[in-house]
Amino acid sequence: MIDTVLFDMGGTLEDIWVDDESRHSSIQGVLDILRAHGIDLNMDFETTAQSINAGWERYGAYRDPRQRELKPEEIWGSFVLTDFGLNEDSVRPYAEELAHMWEITHYHRTLRPHVKEMLEGLKGLGMKLGVISNTASLYQVFDVLKDYGIRDYFQDVTLSSVTGYRKPDPNIFLVSLHQVQSDPASCAYVGDTLSRDVIGPIRMGFGATFHIDSYLTKLKDTNVPADVKPTYSVKDIYEVYTILKDAR
Repeated sequence: MIDTVLFDMGGTLEDIWVDDESRHSSIQGVLDILRAHGIDLNMDFETTAQSINAGWERYGAYRDPRQRELKPEEIWGSFVLTDFGLNEDSVRPYAEELAHMWEITHYHRTLRPHVKEMLEGLKGLGMKLGVISNTASLYQVFDVLKDYGIRDYFQDVTLSSVTGYRKPDPNIFLVSLHQVQSDPASCAYVGDTLSRDVIGPIRMGFGATFHIDSYLTKLKDTNVPADVKPTYSVKDIYEVYTILKDAR
């Protein structure tokens, strides 16, 4: 029987999307933070944006095949800002500031409808609840959960930036399972990507997987084998509660 429900963050508990406005704002945010710390890149905006985006591509090429997450000073100092002559030591004092800003600015974020009602329902069933999120910031997920007013529902929040492992690597799931003290067979995982949020829990022997579409689904789910299927596909996240309630 399922007694624990673990959630992805971006695309699952919250809707997230990227557009030209958020892309521009995040680049400007980098410039503002650097300038506040006495660094003026002396480069036009478009060239700066191209270099920063190229830096993220370098990091993605390192990160994705390894399913690893580096610390903010390594990400920004060894990948994203290297074209500007910066390094880990120089960005270390404000690396988390950059990481946090990027996560909340590059992506528009809003809490999905009915999340609070779903969490309240699961709490009423006696479920243990947690979050497992891939993120390049150490604190952003905690802060956003608090801003949404739902932080206190979760016994555990496990982040790739803290563990060093990204979904679907088994180690990030193992950390969360140890934290909530649950057996995989008694856990359900809820996420928006087959490549991370279904494949990972299936490999770990989770009792159920839930999939909900988001802006990220098609972007992240290229080359997923056709036989990878969630236990449940839902349109409204509140269905997680109703399905688990009916299964009791």
